[in-house]
Amino acid sequence: MAKRSYFTPHTFKFLKDLKKNNDRDWFKANKGRYEEHVKAPILAFVEDLQPAMAKLSEHIVVSPKPVGGSMFRIYRDTRFGKDKSPYKTHASMQFRHVAGKDVHAPGFYLHLEPGDVFMGGGMWHPDNKSLFAIRTRLAEDPKSWKKVTGAKTFATQFDLHGESLKRPPRGFDPEHPYVEDLKRKDFIAVSKFDPKAPLSDTFMADFVKRCRATAPFMRWLCEAIELGF
Repeated sequence: MAKRSYFTPHTFKFLKDLKKNNDRDWFKANKGRYEEHVKAPILAFVEDLQPAMAKLSEHIVVSPKPVGGSMFRIYRDTRFGKDKSPYKTHASMQFRHVAGKDVHAPGFYLHLEPGDVFMGGGMWHPDNKSLFAIRTRLAEDPKSWKKVTGAKTFATQFDLHGESLKRPPRGFDPEHPYVEDLKRKDFIAVSKFDPKAPLSDTFMADFVKRCRATAPFMRWLCEAIELGF
């Protein structure tokens, strides 16, 4: 994997400025900065990432299409929330399972925000059928869960994040040794980067390395919902 820097201080300067000026007039006047320093580097990063991710899993989609690809749009969906600011103040990418149609599918995620850079792997808000299948495998085969989440390369780099139930899910043993994991509504492993890491020419290699470290966790989830990895 050739070394190359994709992101620059200009990437994060634009996002900082956008946070201070989150309105359509400002964005229109500065759209050229977005195209040059955020969108173009992301699409280049995604395109160059394809070979490495293909080696990791043939089922993970890495698409550099500007619309409908791995890059998330900068535009926020303001229809249902109280926050009506029109733009996201971070840049992000998702590399999801080919069987998935949306952000709830198994996949890897990369988040770029001033002062907050992280990657993740897993499932965010899985549908009820998938969630039940994951909990059932965890309940019936806790040793495999312990093996995956307790592995040194995983445990030292990743933390499990997401929402959880306040009480054990119905139909599952409240005394189960992993009851706190059974309560999870999200199964996401998150690993933080140094905020300046994206400026390095080794950032892609570092990202791929962490994807490899969380691959057993991803495989476990895919197997639970009967998908290949």
